[in-house]
Amino acid sequence: MSPLTRRQLLTLGAAGAGATALGGTGLWWTTTGDSGYTGGGGGDLIQPQVLASRDRLLELDLTAAPTQIRVGGRDASLYAFNGSLPGPTLRVAPGDTIRVRMRNQLQDPTNLHVHGLHVSPEGNSDNPFVSIAPGESFDYAFDLPADHPAGTYWYHPHHHGNAADQVAAGLYGAIIVEDPEPIPVARERVMVVSDLTLDTSGNLPGATSMQQMMGREGDMVLVNGQLRPQITASPGERERWRIVNACPSRYLRLQMEGQQFRVFSRDLGRLPVPEETTEVVIAPGNRVELLIETTEGSSALITTPVNRGGMMGGMSGNRSDNGSGNDGAIELLTLEVSGDPAPTQEAVPGGPALRDLRGEPVAGRHTLDFAMGMGGAMGGGGTTMGGGGSAQNDSMAFTINDRKFDAERVDTSVRAGKVEEWTLVNSSPMDHPVHLHVWPMQIVQDGDRDLTEPRWQDVVNVPARSRVKVLIAFDDFPGKTVYHCHILDHEDQGMMGTVNAR
Repeated sequence: MSPLTRRQLLTLGAAGAGATALGGTGLWWTTTGDSGYTGGGGGDLIQPQVLASRDRLLELDLTAAPTQIRVGGRDASLYAFNGSLPGPTLRVAPGDTIRVRMRNQLQDPTNLHVHGLHVSPEGNSDNPFVSIAPGESFDYAFDLPADHPAGTYWYHPHHHGNAADQVAAGLYGAIIVEDPEPIPVARERVMVVSDLTLDTSGNLPGATSMQQMMGREGDMVLVNGQLRPQITASPGERERWRIVNACPSRYLRLQMEGQQFRVFSRDLGRLPVPEETTEVVIAPGNRVELLIETTEGSSALITTPVNRGGMMGGMSGNRSDNGSGNDGAIELLTLEVSGDPAPTQEAVPGGPALRDLRGEPVAGRHTLDFAMGMGGAMGGGGTTMGGGGSAQNDSMAFTINDRKFDAERVDTSVRAGKVEEWTLVNSSPMDHPVHLHVWPMQIVQDGDRDLTEPRWQDVVNVPARSRVKVLIAFDDFPGKTVYHCHILDHEDQGMMGTVNAR
């Protein structure tokens, strides 16, 4: 992505009208950008602005525009929704409608994807084929079913060819679908994790060919746009952390010594019983909710390197292939627990049993092969990348079933309302996190390992040289949408296909 120009920065005055208008059945929000929204390293963690539905409706203006924001004590020229990093958190309930007037003040086309929401893929809903030209707007309407799973979701641009640049530049925000019953916690915190690289002038440098092939990773890893913020709590409190991996390519292996944490939710819904763990790995696009039982003392939430493969056939181990140089543990935030012990809180009630598609009839089976190849567009004469060698970006192909993305083509046809079995094959030397829009996936087999309990995600990591089998219920909505690698550089270069439910 090219550095922001003075002309782009001058457009910021139109990013928000500065007023909040009340609609007849909901709220219409418009916000004003604030260049001081993000603090330097070590400050208190700031929660994004929350826009909540009223009377089953949330209406808002959402403007994607260049802006200047303080990041890690520096002035940074980024892109942002409504002038903040991240954008506002949208809080709704099952059965609500979200109406968004999306305004594009960028120099490139864009659009909006509500990642993980189970809504229609057609018309002005979660339609990845919408293109909003520079200077224009588009009115979205997302109708959530009455039984929509509670959980943490997010939104970001999804215009093919621009997704990686625009997400890397700062365009993302969280969505919360509320629980039917309150969860007994002292407080909730939204934590949108992202990364970026700034040059000496505070601009975002363009990604190199190697970074695009590997998937770019930034020099700084941020939480809510902040570098190493801090939070405080009293001993014995229970907190709910809603964590979004909004990085274009970075995997997060989250660890925190000195504190007990349990996994409450992965991507959507909640687990029947929270799982105790010492670490959790979330791929790009994944979300996780953690229950933290605070213990007196100082702790750091860190992410350690995840081996996601490399271009040279062997496993690179760290991230050195993409040029970021971030090969060690990275501190995301610190938690200071002190003071008088908090009163004992109620136990977290068990959640409902998860749906298990293994007992339902399968209407169709498909195999999708995610590959990195030599030879341009593939589809004929291309060579799948194997055990060695290197490649230049203009001769690399990122494909599914030997084909690069074509919006006019239907790659996979399925029957609406039926269950399908998909085998996700990764014949490349790098991991690929696979995301299917609209319909979540139940993982039933990971490599040679059969899963004994239902596990639902909308981003499923497929390790290098491996395969994952999933079951998908194409419920509620007909229409055409996409599946793709959520290393967004790979998506932009062709590792995306279309699915039509009819």
